[in-house]
Amino acid sequence: SPSTRNCPCKMSKLPLKSPLASPVSEGTNSRLESLDNLSMDSFWLEVENIKQSAEAEQEECSLADVKTQEEGEAEAEWLQDAGLSDLLGDRASENDNIVLLSTLTKTQAAAVQRRLDTYSRSRRRKNKHPVRDVRDIFGVVSSEESAAEKKESSPDQLWHNLRTSNVQRKTQDYSCPVRNPGKEEVFNMDVAYSEQAAVLLKGSFLSESRKLKDGNALTKFKIPKGRLGVTRIGDLSAQDMKKIPTLALIELTALCDILGFELKRNKAPKLKTTEKRLFGVPLHTLLENDQKLLPNTKVPLLLQALLSCLEKRGLETEGILRVSGSQTRIKSLEQKLERDFYTGLFRWDEVHQNDVSGLLKRFIRELPAPLLTAEYLPAFAAVQSIPDLKQRLQALNLLILILPEPNRNTLKALLEFLSKVVARENNNKMNLWNVSTVMAPNLFMHKGLPNKIPEGKEKQLAEGAADVVRTMIHYQDLLWTVSSFLVAQVRKLNESNSKRYQFCDKRIKNLLRKIHADKDKVEKNQAEPSKIVKVHASLLLKDSLEVHLNNATRVADVLRQFQKNLCQNGWNIVNTVNLLKCNNSMECTNLLLYEVGGNIGEHCLDPDTYLLDLYHINPHAEWIIKQNPSYPRMY
Repeated sequence: SPSTRNCPCKMSKLPLKSPLASPVSEGTNSRLESLDNLSMDSFWLEVENIKQSAEAEQEECSLADVKTQEEGEAEAEWLQDAGLSDLLGDRASENDNIVLLSTLTKTQAAAVQRRLDTYSRSRRRKNKHPVRDVRDIFGVVSSEESAAEKKESSPDQLWHNLRTSNVQRKTQDYSCPVRNPGKEEVFNMDVAYSEQAAVLLKGSFLSESRKLKDGNALTKFKIPKGRLGVTRIGDLSAQDMKKIPTLALIELTALCDILGFELKRNKAPKLKTTEKRLFGVPLHTLLENDQKLLPNTKVPLLLQALLSCLEKRGLETEGILRVSGSQTRIKSLEQKLERDFYTGLFRWDEVHQNDVSGLLKRFIRELPAPLLTAEYLPAFAAVQSIPDLKQRLQALNLLILILPEPNRNTLKALLEFLSKVVARENNNKMNLWNVSTVMAPNLFMHKGLPNKIPEGKEKQLAEGAADVVRTMIHYQDLLWTVSSFLVAQVRKLNESNSKRYQFCDKRIKNLLRKIHADKDKVEKNQAEPSKIVKVHASLLLKDSLEVHLNNATRVADVLRQFQKNLCQNGWNIVNTVNLLKCNNSMECTNLLLYEVGGNIGEHCLDPDTYLLDLYHINPHAEWIIKQNPSYPRMY
């Protein structure tokens, strides 16, 4: 095994250009070769700045790597985070587990089974109380059935069945096309990523061989809009979004299993208490305090202020983010902010832009836990080892969905700002790669994770971290989308919970290995080609809108019809505040249509959603028109 050493924040020990000591996949190798031609000077300069700051305060930090856990410990934590902790005990809550398991695809179920088997073996080796067998939970099967299932569950047979089932489905071909820089490619979110990867299992993964310096040369991906439209993060209710991280974790694990990559996770560290109010305070605590002043705050007010100041006066500054401000001034400014920020006495106009950028990076580094979370920071870092760009994006999309909401919202605000910096490259001389190399150490190095890094891997980890940041900045719109297959699973969870299935009356045999080939198909139920429904707008009008639906009726059509009636028919208006003004050039961009109830909590609909299809999916929902909430700018 390669030798290891502690890698504290004394980065003078790190070579500026060290060879790659450990082998990587061919695709990753070619991609890192292309990165070799890009300057990493900004990365190491930033590391040196962090080192000086840490030494001044006698702190240490390191490039994050994973800690070794005992056999079965990681699996137990995974099952708990996946919402299946009851399977670990002697008294499994059968109905709750079956509801979740019944929504899984075969690749997802195989991932659950693999972790449960590993945990069970570790328990037996430790001579602890035996863990309940999955078949004891879901029903006892005969020995002949067990033998048949064992054969069916072998890896070769598993992937053979998966390939056969996918061939039988009338879906598009998911074969990976040759990457063509600048050409738009389809990014399919209708079928689980792990199932798409399983189809390509015996094929060869195509590598990224082109240079990545020019952001314009990166592959353009388009999410095809199905009949049910596209769902963005924020379109679902908080209640439904709570179900997404669990499903995303199971899907990410299944994808990594198929790709042959270990999903690395750290233990959540115990956070130290601090007397400070801004720097070094947990995100959730910051938001709790900020929400007392400004309800519904989603991003810490301090971060909003920092980003706003930089956006107003720093976007045109040459070398912004890269050129460091004075450490002495930055420390002094931090103390002034702690004292004066909430009183409104802090004078932002007197602060130099480079000092503000230093405060921004310091705020991120000083968080008690990494912005990407201690648990999943190693997973974010490992994404760069996936050779295929589309699959890297799939993994990142799932990781972002797993993040706690405060972390996800804060990360999005940061990435949106970084995109604006890149957009002013001609003036500030900070292109996509420059920004990525400067920000990577601040996101991937943390004083709370003093781990060991194999000798000679510093350069590989540095380039990989910068590559992940580059990907998140460039593809953030795609990454902040909730895949259609996850929304479909949320609907099934809600349906199952509402129906309260009596599973004891049905013998469920080896549910984890069962493939649900038709689970995500739209049930047409021999539905009529048209339907008349009522759309409510109780906050705006006392009247409801009667809408005749056909196969071509979209959300945008209903909103236009509503606005036309609003202006021409003199409906009884309940709320005239900020209501649309009627004129000759009417637009319905200020109105949104929500799907409420049935198998969903609340869902803001894509304007291109076909409503008759949605009615067939969720016939018991109400449709409500609301004004587009005029959210204050995040920064």
